[in-house]
Amino acid sequence: IPVYKILNRFYLVVLKRFVIVFLPQHSSVVQLNVGGHLFSTTLSTLRRHPESKVAELFGSQPKVSTDAEGRFFIDRDGSHFGAVLEFLRSEKLPTENIREVYTEAVHYNIKPLIKRLEETPELFGELVGRQQFLSRVPHYKENIEVLIRIARAEAVAARRSTILICVMRTEDDLGFYDNAVNSLEAGKESAVTFGPWKADPSVRDLLDCVKMDIESRGYNVSIEAHVPERSFLSKSYDFFYKLTFTWW
Repeated sequence: IPVYKILNRFYLVVLKRFVIVFLPQHSSVVQLNVGGHLFSTTLSTLRRHPESKVAELFGSQPKVSTDAEGRFFIDRDGSHFGAVLEFLRSEKLPTENIREVYTEAVHYNIKPLIKRLEETPELFGELVGRQQFLSRVPHYKENIEVLIRIARAEAVAARRSTILICVMRTEDDLGFYDNAVNSLEAGKESAVTFGPWKADPSVRDLLDCVKMDIESRGYNVSIEAHVPERSFLSKSYDFFYKLTFTWW
């Protein structure tokens, strides 16, 4: 390739960068490369919400690098950035992939989009209903991690791993904990315990949440009631459930 052509290409790239970086007019067109997804927009669109991370990245001195073609490069999966960009342009909300777009809105700190998405039926029930309930169940997230760790430890040369869950719905139930645990048969002396909580959802609602959150991690699980073996004179307790992981 002749030297003058190489120089022309070099100067063209430099010129593109100069126009974008040093002349940030509201009408300036910006070429974006978000994790390999290409977009064209304007600086005024990107700066629509001054408190957002997007506006910060494309301020008077952009804080992003450029790719080999001179496009601004954001090192993040750009699969749903188009929906974010469309909201910045027209305040239009996406009609699909709501949760994924919400994740991007939170990452870029676009508060109007976050608020609008949280008001959609799909997210309202999860964030305002289910998550508010789970926040009142002591050590819920930690218990989910414990269940997964135990199940994985018991998965060696086995098709299934079974773990006992003990659900204490009220403070009164908690008073029977020691007697209930003692009623378990040999080899099942311990169980991962949930509760008590001060909220309306039932024990079945809590178990549905456990199943949902573990399955969201890619595991195949089922839950059924567990009745401890007991003698003729011993008392039975309905606090126990079997959580079964199926590996193959």
